[in-house]
Amino acid sequence: MRQYSPDLTPPWKKPRSVPEVPADPGLVVEEPGTGFCGAVIRCEAGTVTLEDRFGKHRVFPLEPRGFLLEGKVVTLVRPAAAAPVRPSHTASGSVAVPGARARVARAGRIYVEGRHDAELVERVWGDDLRVEGVVVEYLEGVDDLPAVVDAFAPGPDARLGVLVDHLVPGSKESRIAEAVTSEHALVLGHPYIDVWEAVKPSSVGIASWPRVPRGQDWKTGVCRALGWPENTGAAWQRILSGVRSYKDLEPALLGRVEELIDFVTAPE
Repeated sequence: MRQYSPDLTPPWKKPRSVPEVPADPGLVVEEPGTGFCGAVIRCEAGTVTLEDRFGKHRVFPLEPRGFLLEGKVVTLVRPAAAAPVRPSHTASGSVAVPGARARVARAGRIYVEGRHDAELVERVWGDDLRVEGVVVEYLEGVDDLPAVVDAFAPGPDARLGVLVDHLVPGSKESRIAEAVTSEHALVLGHPYIDVWEAVKPSSVGIASWPRVPRGQDWKTGVCRALGWPENTGAAWQRILSGVRSYKDLEPALLGRVEELIDFVTAPE
């Protein structure tokens, strides 16, 4: 007796296999039933959304042999999930260390003048500081800096770095910094009246930082000059949001912070 295949469909009636094509965004296909032609803008479980050249959207089911690609029948499938891209560098420009755990905090510290300074340092150097185990704390001004340094009692295993605003020759800040004499403490500063100015104007979306008359609160004066609401907290968040990496900061601040980190972490 002859052996017959259980599939008695004539060969000329069997559907030929068609390629499976990932529905990647931007892929242009046609749905033959409607003649709708457009680019893939979204692919979800069981459906694909196309956008035609007029901006019209249509949602179609992801069915076998459901689309034409360059005139040929294809089966669209959901794209494979892309592996997350790990940043190769930190915001400070240092080489990133994937999976690195925060180091146990050193005894040494870096002091900065205020909360805004601390938030800016964290934004750009936070990853580096955690790898090195360096803690940043903020002061409420530097008028009592010599006493603060004495109370910290810096030593070979507990170095102290201090970042001061407006540290220029002849300023009150420079005289205070000169009063700190410990060889295990390093006081550095930038020339700006406030750390706000250390952010490049272009990163904030302004042409330049305005000049504020002497005797007027600088931050409030900046808000007035720029037409911002006189809310310095909200203004700072607006400024900080423009900082994505070291490229958004002025070199006069970058160099000082890097030097302080090196000083605190340097071996004896």
